[in-house]
Amino acid sequence: MARDVIQVQYPTLDHTESVANICIETKAVTQANGITIAEAFSNKNNSLFIVIENTGTDSLLTVKAGDAYPNSMLGDIVIELPDGTSAIQLQDLSRFEKADGSIDLDFAAGFTGNIFAIAKWAGVREVE
Repeated sequence: MARDVIQVQYPTLDHTESVANICIETKAVTQANGITIAEAFSNKNNSLFIVIENTGTDSLLTVKAGDAYPNSMLGDIVIELPDGTSAIQLQDLSRFEKADGSIDLDFAAGFTGNIFAIAKWAGVREVE
């Protein structure tokens, strides 16, 4: 299966560094393809949020176990997706992280909706 790929979106601080703003780009989910969130764990600060807009009826999301760490042996986890918008934050990141830093998501048959992923940048900014 060829998965659709999305990128984590990071907010940009304004010049005062008091306000962070982000223009969200959503991706329509093709249920049969599933989603890969590229470099989902590069922020390494537990700030990753996966936001899913379920435009159909109640459904299920499968967060796939990764292959980078031993606790991936705990396997996939299935999350209920009620009709509407859900914001999901994963607490055991290493359970789901793949060796390339991405994460895979599968959607139940019949799912329709949109997805995006956001995180807070956790690196040192370059000196300007």
